[in-house]
Amino acid sequence: MSFRNNLILDTDSYKSSHWLQYPPGTEGLYAYFESRGGQYPGVVFFGLQYYLQEYLSRRITEKMVEEAASFFKKHGMPFNHRGWLHIARDLGGYIPVHIKSVPEGTYVPNGNILFSVESTSSEAFWIVTWLETLIARVWYPITVATKSYFIRKKIMGLLDKTTDNPEDEIEFKLHDFGARGTSSQESAGIGGAAHLVSFCGSDNVFGVNFANHYYNDEMAGFSIPAAEHSTITSWGREHEALAFKNVLDHFAKPGAIVAVVSDSYNIWDAIDNIWGDALKEQVIKSGATIVIRPDSGDPTSVVLAVLRELERYFGSQLNSKGYKVLNYVRVIQGDGINESVIDKIINHVSDAGYSLTNVNFGMGGALLQQLNRDTQKMAYKCSLIIINQKPQPIFKDPVTDPTKKSKAGKLSLVRHAGFYQTIHEEELCGREDLLVPVFSNGEILKTHSLYDIRQRLHGHNDV
Repeated sequence: MSFRNNLILDTDSYKSSHWLQYPPGTEGLYAYFESRGGQYPGVVFFGLQYYLQEYLSRRITEKMVEEAASFFKKHGMPFNHRGWLHIARDLGGYIPVHIKSVPEGTYVPNGNILFSVESTSSEAFWIVTWLETLIARVWYPITVATKSYFIRKKIMGLLDKTTDNPEDEIEFKLHDFGARGTSSQESAGIGGAAHLVSFCGSDNVFGVNFANHYYNDEMAGFSIPAAEHSTITSWGREHEALAFKNVLDHFAKPGAIVAVVSDSYNIWDAIDNIWGDALKEQVIKSGATIVIRPDSGDPTSVVLAVLRELERYFGSQLNSKGYKVLNYVRVIQGDGINESVIDKIINHVSDAGYSLTNVNFGMGGALLQQLNRDTQKMAYKCSLIIINQKPQPIFKDPVTDPTKKSKAGKLSLVRHAGFYQTIHEEELCGREDLLVPVFSNGEILKTHSLYDIRQRLHGHNDV
């Protein structure tokens, strides 16, 4: 058995000493997870379902316990051998916690509980904090899903202003180019799936497969044939036109969309002499939409310049909003793209009278890597302890940083008149608790399909 499959070892070293540090008579712990603030005013809750399926549903075996015991002994740390054997033997290997969460795809303002974890075995109460290392990683899909959601809102604003059918276009405006820039295969999968909550375009195969598998979707994301620099430069500089023509010959069919990177040497020469001259008739007669990809230079100026140059050769038409839509061709910018750059480009394009129909974006490192747990100040904190059958609220309140004050007691999330509020569970008084049971003692109680998640977030479906 590989240590990578041993759930006990997926923790921080100091956790192995914590069961000895709680007060005598401790029988239970309760913790919650929240975004305390950050770059965005709220977060899109997504990703817990993956961790429940892939990790917390695993059964603890005696072999795992012995492997962990050996590791921590050599590591110089104490280990709760008896407690883990209790889980492996007496509890059937199932993790003794009860988890409640908001439905995935819910947008929740900062400062509110997103999920809670409560122990269900008095002999293994410490499991609540042991799991922090693993379960707190849900910050990553939450943050990616949140970033994509806010980019979608930003793009949607200009689509509404400059296009005839914004709802038909939005899902493919931001394409996931990030797989090669992630730190691991799993990161590509988790982050890629999170992006697909708000968009349907992706070249991240693992991200699409994660969404398909863990969120019950037949095909969560889509792509198109596209050239890369190697497939163009392999023909040699003097044969760049033949390289472009080869792409058209293979893929430019009626109704198809084909992307061709065109900056291998000189983007302006490629437009003037190849796309606008040598291959112009083939582009027009193909019945396909050819997407030109500039991949260097300052994106905020290059995209608009490329649109203007393409318009010289292919012309444009005004849509019902009074904005120009190019004939036969479009542009995708995938280099140097982040949220700020997208904002600048879409405003430059629309200010120049072009519809956002003309432009799509690809995003890599900025989408899946340029973020961390502090982007939204994600925190997992204990808020209640049970000592000798008596529940006692607990919290932190550091004088040096009031923003890190944690919540106390057992919590619920309610909504009234469109506003969310975290309250103590005893204050519910008949109101609906938006936290629903999703996991208990090894059993997943509730799952959400990607379709449901998308509808909840974008279709105003609160099921």
